[in-house]
Amino acid sequence: MRRYLFSISIICVLFAAVGSYFFNQFWIHRYDDLIARQASVYRLDADLVWSVIYEETYFRAWQIGAAEEVGLMQVTPIVAREWAKETGFREFEKQTAENVVEFLREPERNIQVGCWYLEKMRGSYRNLPAETAMTLAAYNAGASRVEEWTRNIETAPLSEKEFIGRIGIASTKSYVASILERFERLKNKR
Repeated sequence: MRRYLFSISIICVLFAAVGSYFFNQFWIHRYDDLIARQASVYRLDADLVWSVIYEETYFRAWQIGAAEEVGLMQVTPIVAREWAKETGFREFEKQTAENVVEFLREPERNIQVGCWYLEKMRGSYRNLPAETAMTLAAYNAGASRVEEWTRNIETAPLSEKEFIGRIGIASTKSYVASILERFERLKNKR
């Protein structure tokens, strides 16, 4: 009887471990098609967008942040309204004015607006050695902070490592480093 219970216990543990692995794989990859579609529209690397979502919300579309950021990419209501205005579609402007939280909880819309904003931030740092790190820092802490951290540079443009060293907010420094590390791991897998 003990052998039987032991065998059943081992089978249950193995089943739980395998099930947990497959559930996790489903969980973290269920938006891959949406990410790829929106990343390509905004000329972003899908792995970078995936890494941002992983860091921001671990793929929880319902997440609301401390500063009222919404959804997978933790888009602020201000950014959503700015995006809606720039699209020129009155319906989007109306929806973001009436209920921006509901608007941003829809995964594809959230990823679309988040990618638009990520590309908008990247525009200021394109072709710099620290382009990706600077873009992520601006996405997280704002472009004005990136300007502050890059002021008074008298040498060649900063490398990623040098820029990360200049980030003056610990949580942003950790955010940028974590996303870059995950992004590099994904790139090396391919």
